[in-house]
Amino acid sequence: MTTQLSEDRAGLAHPLIAVPSHDELAEQLFVRDLKLYVMQQIEPVQGQIAAQEAKVLEGAETNSTAALRERMATHESFGSWLALKRESQRQLWHGVARSVERQADDLEALARIEHPKGSVRTDPAFIEPAYIARGDIHLMPGGNAHDDGSLLQGAVMDRGGAVYMLGRNGGMLNDLRGQTAMAHVLTRFPDFKPARILDMGCGIGTSTVPAAMCFPEAEVHGIDVGASMLRYAHARAEHLGAAVHFSQQSAEKTDFADASFDLVFSCVVFHETSQAATMAIVEESRRLLRPGGLAVHLEVPLLHDNSDPWVELSGELEAQFNNEPNWRGALTADYRALFEAAGFTDVEIGYQATSPAARGGPFRFGPESEGVFRSWFVASGVA
Repeated sequence: MTTQLSEDRAGLAHPLIAVPSHDELAEQLFVRDLKLYVMQQIEPVQGQIAAQEAKVLEGAETNSTAALRERMATHESFGSWLALKRESQRQLWHGVARSVERQADDLEALARIEHPKGSVRTDPAFIEPAYIARGDIHLMPGGNAHDDGSLLQGAVMDRGGAVYMLGRNGGMLNDLRGQTAMAHVLTRFPDFKPARILDMGCGIGTSTVPAAMCFPEAEVHGIDVGASMLRYAHARAEHLGAAVHFSQQSAEKTDFADASFDLVFSCVVFHETSQAATMAIVEESRRLLRPGGLAVHLEVPLLHDNSDPWVELSGELEAQFNNEPNWRGALTADYRALFEAAGFTDVEIGYQATSPAARGGPFRFGPESEGVFRSWFVASGVA
């Protein structure tokens, strides 16, 4: 792992991101390496044990996932793996949050933009969806919707995201998914020129800014449930030179007019919602698109068909131990059926090769995944 996690502020991808001190950086690098050890050394062994236990259960008239979990629990290493997996996540957010809080005044000062290109609109009366309020997604204390009137929750997500993704999602910009979603647009329609774009569940704007940069003539909007996230997203976008209009809304039902966008997209939103919300978001995408407009929804490239008990159990554990409410639902959904039921035509389901810069490609899209971080699952359709 060679990704650099510390920079002088002048050399940052953008000046708003929190810069760790020497000791804070050492702590963040330790957490990164611990997560790598858990993922690359311990987890494969658990997969091997699970494969052996699954053979023992073959032919048994019982819930294979529940039975496999019960048998795995008899192995001491299984409990150790789960504990380390969760503890490494807890340490990540704890260390990053302390670093961000130390820099709170500097970050707030940097966020005061004198002549903004974009805007931010929050709603004090907004109530986050139940699946957001039910638990802190990714174990981030306070969750996506936490708001204390500052932008610090967004700052924690930004710095924490780089460590959480082990630097493999675009380093300090965390923008590979947004770049890849835009590359998918250009793969399907190389001459597409949207006048108005909406990023659903934009978080801190790591996917929104790539859309604004890819289509600089477009009016770009981003919506999310967290006011702190959106304040940070706005300031971050301004420092990156992107004009984006952020607003606090649920992607299930927005206040935008019918047929008011040419491109509606999301990046890894469905697995953090609910199955009902996923259907509602696809339907809302269709409502918002003008005739001929395009919806693009990108997800993690781990779709499965319920045939592998270890994959099933891993999904259950991800949902439970990392607070991913719709992990298994999102990874087993019939997206073609969802899109067609919502009224989309020319629906495409597959895997888009990861792009570090949308207009630079690669423009590869097909039925087979190239692997985690090398491609992303994408479902898209035309209104």
